[in-house]
Amino acid sequence: RSARLHRVIDHIGAHLADPLNLPELARIAGMDVFRFARAFKQLTGSSPHRYVLDARIARAKELLLDPALSITEVSLRTGFSTPSHFSATFRRLVQASPRAFRRRG
Repeated sequence: RSARLHRVIDHIGAHLADPLNLPELARIAGMDVFRFARAFKQLTGSSPHRYVLDARIARAKELLLDPALSITEVSLRTGFSTPSHFSATFRRLVQASPRAFRRRG
């Protein structure tokens, strides 16, 4: 079971720019959605949704250090539907706007 969940974690890391949903992740793990969500939370301490969100924000922090990338490009590369959704989520989780984070970087 653990190996299947680690396969999902690898998939998430490799596909942050893509839409990731619970049924797809459960399919990759070879489990039904309910069993997958419970097992994933036991393994990682986070729900699948929160894990993906945290991974996207962590990747965004890395990408924001590259001044050649616009904030819009960072939002696209990290799978957010719009730059405003990215900025609002980033601000909520990091307590700084992407632009302010970049300036501090």
